[in-house]
Amino acid sequence: MKKISKEVIMYIIMGIGTTIVSLGSYYILANPLNLNYQLANIISWILAVTFAYITNKKYVFESKVNDMKGIFKEASSFYLARISTLLIEMASMFIFVTIFHFDANIIKLLNQGIVLVLNYVFSKLFVFKKTSTTSS
Repeated sequence: MKKISKEVIMYIIMGIGTTIVSLGSYYILANPLNLNYQLANIISWILAVTFAYITNKKYVFESKVNDMKGIFKEASSFYLARISTLLIEMASMFIFVTIFHFDANIIKLLNQGIVLVLNYVFSKLFVFKKTSTTSS
């Protein structure tokens, strides 16, 4: 139980950092630089996911995978899981911004809560899952 509590706390802390990277880069790209909101969203996603992979691997799930093949598999799974939540977020942005004309900045902020929960579940169940046997 203690391990789960530490993991959840670390995920929240790293999630806050990831959210800062995501929102900070999005707002800079979309507002002062005037990039299209979807393009700004994709670039901010790439920056945030890279930050999240590094911090989740090291501090949250404490992955011991160090060989190139294992890291490639783990990182690929991580990015694939994040692509699925990106598609959910992009669909939400399209529906609420393009169709219903809500403010893109507000919708981006609201999406972060949904994405945060889904990303934890996907990481826990599919990316950094603990196996009973380890490969040599």
